[in-house]
Amino acid sequence: MANIVPIRKEQHQNLKLAKARDLSHVAGQHIIPVTAAEFAQASASFPIVLVKNPDSERYRSVAMLGLEAGENLFYQDDKWTAISIPQSISMVPFSLGIDPEKENTLIACVDLDSGFVGEEQDLPLFEDDGKESEVLVNVQQALGRLYDNERMTEKFINELQENDLLQELELNIALSTGEKKKLVGIFTINEEKVKELSDDKVLDFHKRGLFVPIYSMLGSISQMNRLAQLRNQSSEIKVTGVQIAPIVDKAANES
Repeated sequence: MANIVPIRKEQHQNLKLAKARDLSHVAGQHIIPVTAAEFAQASASFPIVLVKNPDSERYRSVAMLGLEAGENLFYQDDKWTAISIPQSISMVPFSLGIDPEKENTLIACVDLDSGFVGEEQDLPLFEDDGKESEVLVNVQQALGRLYDNERMTEKFINELQENDLLQELELNIALSTGEKKKLVGIFTINEEKVKELSDDKVLDFHKRGLFVPIYSMLGSISQMNRLAQLRNQSSEIKVTGVQIAPIVDKAANES
């Protein structure tokens, strides 16, 4: 269990951060959050899709690291093998939280149960005179950028919804054992509907830079084949075929 608390000089004057950290905390994760600002770079490694939060109708953007739950094909032999590291996982053991002492105020937090922090580690969060160290200042700035990017991503996804640009995908995976698996609940952008946008809307999207994450996301779908290749390098049961198809809304077609 994580023990996440706000970072305060009074309690954490002697707390230090490990110089060397790893990404073992995502070894069993098949999806991780990724922001729209990262789509262009992340699309060179991962399929980027939207998934719905289980407790709401809200979407969130994620990078797929595997073809099924619990499978991370980019963390092998205790090493991260992808070209880029999404912001959301690089910040561990730090995160943003609500300051219990100041209403509606965000504060940098740390997981005290993480093996990356402790009084015996390398990099102090506070100087001897009590001032925030350069390490802590950099952490706070990075958390602020991540927060801004997350808010921007929410607006981007809302824009896609408002313009009816989303479509659900069905991922059919054939295995060498003859077994077939189906993955649903993933969404991407409907390229045909993007092409049908009015000239005014196209100009608006262009001016606001929305086509960069849109086409990065669309292009990233081809990385599903990369996931299959990585699976085949590490598993005796091979993926013999991957088929990606949009799920057709039958009710809409019949109306």
